[in-house]
Amino acid sequence: MKMKKRFAVVILFFLMVFLFVLLTNDEILRSMQLPIMGPSADMDVSCYEKLSTRDSFPNFNTPKERTRLASGKNIFFHETSCFESDRSELNCRQACAVESAARMNPSMSVNLLFLSPSPPSNRTARLVDLVLQSYRNVRVMRVQVDEYVRDSPIEQWYASGILGSSHWPRSHMSDIMRYLTLWKFGGVYLDLDVVVTTSLEDLTDFAGAEDWMDVAAGVIGFGATGLGRRVANACLRDLMRNFRGNLWGNNGPGVITRTLQKFCAVEHAKDMTSSRCSGFRVFPPSAFYPIFYKEWRRYFSEQDFNETMRLIQEARAIHVWNKLSATEVVRVGSKVPYAIVAQKHCPRVYSNCGSTF
Repeated sequence: MKMKKRFAVVILFFLMVFLFVLLTNDEILRSMQLPIMGPSADMDVSCYEKLSTRDSFPNFNTPKERTRLASGKNIFFHETSCFESDRSELNCRQACAVESAARMNPSMSVNLLFLSPSPPSNRTARLVDLVLQSYRNVRVMRVQVDEYVRDSPIEQWYASGILGSSHWPRSHMSDIMRYLTLWKFGGVYLDLDVVVTTSLEDLTDFAGAEDWMDVAAGVIGFGATGLGRRVANACLRDLMRNFRGNLWGNNGPGVITRTLQKFCAVEHAKDMTSSRCSGFRVFPPSAFYPIFYKEWRRYFSEQDFNETMRLIQEARAIHVWNKLSATEVVRVGSKVPYAIVAQKHCPRVYSNCGSTF
């Protein structure tokens, strides 16, 4: 009996060591493509196929919008949620992302595309009107998915019901949309938890490394022709070939990382130089992800304030890791880094959010 207990203790010890190594080793996590979160409870994406109503955001008409977006000087945000309340929602932090992009890039067309036909809630309508009235370069529209994918390389693949295999269909739809949108129009895609702190107007054909191993998908820019078009085509091919509904990051950062590994003929982001990548530029983590995801609380804490602000000030934009930080409260007027950045770069939204940002 003592031997059995001793054996069980030894097994438990080694199991705990294994789990510790697994959960603290980024390279192992990457190789396994473990998600940050478990399978989503938000599985319903039936709203994508519903028709717009007179109260929906204006429909995105591809032929008409193609003319407006022809220059390639575009910024795109996507909101791929279906809303249980039957009212589209945009919170203050998401509205801040849109305002910061419009404010820092006045010569670019900033487009916020909803997939849901639900009319906006009263709060969302106020925020959207505030941004639209303050910045003439912003458009907020609703995308009808079956029309949006038409005549694209992924039309038949999407129509096959591939999204039905996903454990996180709304997130994976966001992955699909970013690569499809950049293929269709060219420009810059941004996550809705990004704050733009510098001009992006002179950037094309670029992405940002999350760390020195992998390329992230929260800030991506493809030109509408030439090099950008080649990379966009390659990303769509990879998306269709390697889509995995049970792997969180496989279809977003995984796509751009694998594509550039082939395109640049190197394995790690740190080696993806412009010369090796035919002019495509992979910015270091400091450009868009100055705070590593494991340290996301630095955006919400006055501890190490000076060092955090130094990193932010050297970045072109910041990604605040909403999947981890969404429930963290920021009081308007507080001195945490996120509040300071928002007050400066999305002042209209920040000053109209009440007591909590």
